[in-house]
Order: sequence, then C-alpha cells, then structure tokens
Amino acid sequence: MQKRMTITMDEAVYEGLMRVVGRGKVSQFLEALARPHVLDASMDEGYRAMGNDPQREAEASEWINGLIADTAHAAR
Repeated sequence: MQKRMTITMDEAVYEGLMRVVGRGKVSQFLEALARPHVLDASMDEGYRAMGNDPQREAEASEWINGLIADTAHAAR
C-alpha cells in the first residue's frame, strides 16, 4: 500500500531533482534514499537470505500450492 505525502523543499533542490531524476520518478528516488534509514535492514537481509535458500523456497512453494488447492474446493 502506498501513501501520498506533500513535502516542501528549496526551489533549487526541486529543479535539481527534476533535472537529474526526472518527472514521475522522484517518489521512487526519495523512497530508496529514505528506506535504509527508517526500516529495519536486518529484516530485508533475512528475507533476502530466505529467498536464496532453495530448500526453503521449495517448501514455501509446496505450502502455498496446497493453500491454492484448498481454496478451489471452498464454498463461495
């Protein structure tokens, strides 16, 4: 889920962002800059490690496929 935010900045900074990053890409740029400062980096590293573990990924895939099969027979 994304949230909208209004920020105020110096005109020179704004113009620099438009010139360097480009219109329509500023939000992604600022989010990438802020993310390591406001989110727990160890959690990102943990998810990355889990994704690089083939056995764990196979088990997760098997589990999720089982859930999908369960929903096929669920009452609607």
